[in-house]
Amino acid sequence: MTVARIAPMRPRLSRLDEIYPGYSIFFVTFGTHERQPLLANSAIHDSFQKFCILGRERHALAGRYVIMPDHLHFFVNLGEEMPIALWIKSLKNSLSKTLRELENQSPHWQKGYFDHLVRSEQSYEEKWLYVRENPIRKGLTAEANDWPYQGEVNPLPFN
Repeated sequence: MTVARIAPMRPRLSRLDEIYPGYSIFFVTFGTHERQPLLANSAIHDSFQKFCILGRERHALAGRYVIMPDHLHFFVNLGEEMPIALWIKSLKNSLSKTLRELENQSPHWQKGYFDHLVRSEQSYEEKWLYVRENPIRKGLTAEANDWPYQGEVNPLPFN
């Protein structure tokens, strides 16, 4: 019996880097392990903002974001030298440190993340409207602006 060998697939993000070099805005979502409600609190909010502010030194600009109890959504532009997978791994590690300080045991995160390369202002606005109203759909607040765990770290071009 002959066994066919399948060549390994190239990582999807590498292809995107080749197609869209330079300035790119990603819409990113990742969640907690087993959807634990660990994130909607001021300590995580502060930790997320601090990480994003420090990211400016490495040309990583986080834009608008919403932190939900069990997941977070945000927009980010990364410099050419910063792969998105590495940035997200660093963000998860930073937030995990805060979660451990809050006495939340590991594991904290689902494996992986969802990312979408934003290609137009229309796509950006559609995604932002969806994300912004997430706390309303989940019954956490009556008005989007009342949700305390959202904001914008850096204005991005589509704002």
